[in-house]
Amino acid sequence: MEWEIVIGLEIHTQLSTESKIFSSSSTRFGAAPNTQASAVDMALPGTLPVFNAAAADKAICFGLAVGAHIAPKSVFDRKNYFYPDLPKNYQISQFGLPIVQGGTLSFFVGEKEHTINLTRAHLEEDAGKSLHENFTGPYGESSTGIDLNRAGTPLLEIVSEPEMRSAAEAVAYARAMHSLVVWLGICDGNMQEGSFRVDVNVSVRPKGQEEFGTRCELKNINSFRFMERAIHYEVRRQIELIEDGGKVIQETRLYDADRDETRSMRSKENANDYRYFPDPDLPPLFISAEKIEAVRQQMPELPATKRARYEAELQLSAYDAAQLTASRSTADYFEAVAALVGAANAKLAANWISGELAAALNREELDISNAKVTPEQLSKLLLRIADSTISNKIARDVFQAMWEGDHGADADAIIDAKGLKQINDSGAIEAMIDEVIAANPDIVEQFRAGKDKAFNSLIGQVMKVAKGKANPGQVSSILKAKLG
Repeated sequence: MEWEIVIGLEIHTQLSTESKIFSSSSTRFGAAPNTQASAVDMALPGTLPVFNAAAADKAICFGLAVGAHIAPKSVFDRKNYFYPDLPKNYQISQFGLPIVQGGTLSFFVGEKEHTINLTRAHLEEDAGKSLHENFTGPYGESSTGIDLNRAGTPLLEIVSEPEMRSAAEAVAYARAMHSLVVWLGICDGNMQEGSFRVDVNVSVRPKGQEEFGTRCELKNINSFRFMERAIHYEVRRQIELIEDGGKVIQETRLYDADRDETRSMRSKENANDYRYFPDPDLPPLFISAEKIEAVRQQMPELPATKRARYEAELQLSAYDAAQLTASRSTADYFEAVAALVGAANAKLAANWISGELAAALNREELDISNAKVTPEQLSKLLLRIADSTISNKIARDVFQAMWEGDHGADADAIIDAKGLKQINDSGAIEAMIDEVIAANPDIVEQFRAGKDKAFNSLIGQVMKVAKGKANPGQVSSILKAKLG
């Protein structure tokens, strides 16, 4: 039987406010346990929540970026459940009337563009954190500690429709969402610190069946690599279970990266299990058209707008434009280079940023904002390719020297010091070609007998004589003329 995978994501984005969503406690990461937990965060009797308006501004910003409806009135609800790190025994969230409704996100999987519909994005508070590992109690016993520093941290939970059909598509969507919230400045995107966490709802169904299968939720995955592995494992588990006559149970599961497997955590609750009801301590949140417009005016140029501009003004392909807008820092780097090399060389800049520069950054696990070659330095190198001072092949060697800091990473200085200037003198190139033709009569005859590969062999011989410095275009045209 052929199976179809159905995936929907719930992404918890920690909003980059200085204080928590319902108290004045700091949201700074890394403080000693329970040093950033106020009476409100600890749910002491008599305390009342006060909404942080900055969280609403960031939610509005997100909604505008994905083309969603911003609700003029939204309501905070109590989501009732017990966890040791949730002092109130309920979480303040939004259920019936969320602040952001609908919207879409477009992204590329390879060179194919996909668009996923969003169901909603709602504001809520985070829970605290249970500390299990290497935690010793006051009497030396093995214990679990509770850190409430994170309790009350503002979250925007972004829920997609179940429209993804592969692990690759789900990961590409999550990466695009991560890039967008960081681009907008509403989240720092630090997955190791829990600022961006993904819950993956996975089910399978026979190909052609309209009804969804029973889903399982893979909880709190904070790595794109682990997310892909978790989905692959869970899909295999569900298919094997069904084909063996078993039945998938709706539940929440955790991914164990060390064993590369998912394991059951608890049965999956439905909305009615949480007994949602409007929080009586918080009034409805009203958002005016003027507030929405004020947020819109403060927003940066969006990735989709940049992509369209790059395609129209710089004649870049949709794929190149998407690569360059994968992050705001990449777009900023490209625009700095493009301003220096000119629109005529924008495609050359795009190729180098997505190629050689990206490879160097990946090798050393650096963000482009920390690249060892600045936009100004790369621009000078690209201009030397454009004016035929060096070939694209030799430029790779120059770039590597620049990356290593040779001669102050100055392209001209490296080219001069290493004697890498391209030979553009047609007379000198013609002399080299005559030498190669005279030395390789057999290859010349093969070419004249119709073997096209022989021509490439002769080009290679000329470039060898020229030590890689002859202008490839001139070599090709002069050699063709010589061979008739």
